[in-house]
Amino acid sequence: MDQLLPCVASLRLVDHHCHGVLGTDLDRDGFESNLTEAGSRSPLGTSLFDSSLGLAVRRWCAPLLDLPPLAPADEYLARRRSLGAAEVNRTLVSAAEISTFLVDRGTWPEGFAGPGTFTGSREHLVLRLERLAEDVVTEGATGFPARVREVLDSSPAVAAKSIAAYRVGLELDPARPSDADVVAAADRWLTSGSTRCADEVISRFLVWEALDRGLPVQFHVGYGDADLSLHKCDPLLLTDLLRATAPLGVPIMLLHNYPFHRNAGYLAQVFPHVFVDVGLATHAVAHQARRVLTEALEIVPFGKFLFSTDAFALAELYYLGAVFFRRALSDFLSAGLREHALAQADAERIAHLIGWENAQRAYRLE
Repeated sequence: MDQLLPCVASLRLVDHHCHGVLGTDLDRDGFESNLTEAGSRSPLGTSLFDSSLGLAVRRWCAPLLDLPPLAPADEYLARRRSLGAAEVNRTLVSAAEISTFLVDRGTWPEGFAGPGTFTGSREHLVLRLERLAEDVVTEGATGFPARVREVLDSSPAVAAKSIAAYRVGLELDPARPSDADVVAAADRWLTSGSTRCADEVISRFLVWEALDRGLPVQFHVGYGDADLSLHKCDPLLLTDLLRATAPLGVPIMLLHNYPFHRNAGYLAQVFPHVFVDVGLATHAVAHQARRVLTEALEIVPFGKFLFSTDAFALAELYYLGAVFFRRALSDFLSAGLREHALAQADAERIAHLIGWENAQRAYRLE
């Protein structure tokens, strides 16, 4: 972590979107299945350690587990198992120096560690909207809108999240649906026999209801696993909805965005309520993070950009997300200082805005 600007090295980050860690030990297949967005390593390829992220684990995480940098993958995994999941999680998450976590528990598989995983840091809940709908639709289509509203009214969450990108794509009709339309959509859903919330009417109903209650809404955008169709996940598809919701003045957070991070930056510039990050792309591209962050920051106002890891299952992803974010941000600001494009005071302010102040303001965190 040498050569970082002091104002970046000292940042206690706010991770505005993450998912929690596994509290159980993993074999090699189990570790690799959580290392990238691939479901497992391919029998036609090689190990998922043969990637920028796999190299990053060996380079940056191995020394924290008392191994030499770039220790072989098998040695790393053996050391990980010998320490135990609890110790590995404590070591790596603590080393990330993240002060606050906004946790999406919409996917919480068996074996995930419970409360207290992020020792010494604050945790806030992000409410998964599709999971909410799936929980309450089982009581029937009649009264479905009212039950959704009751849950939203009583939720302690500081934000809501939509995975419309996975279920219906991001080209959502901007119109607020009527309750009659929502009930009809819920009835179609129940009749289909599916347990998945995958109806465009319900997706936008959920978004409007969350925004009506002043809850910032996070949208998964771009890069994700094979369950989504990437061409339907360009944030520009949200333009009409963003235009319609702007008068509410409630933040909409575009998560991840890669490879559409430039498109997302444009939206954050032209719409007053839109914020962006590059999320899991930061650790996915690993040592190339400076390039991606620089592209993402080309036109986005610095007061509209946030940090997140989108870490899921592996504590390594929290640590690497923070490491590569700090390195990329420091490189970006250092380049600006060398070119006399900004002053030292500007660099410090930008680091604070992106590292934690924007999240604190947008989510009204105390």
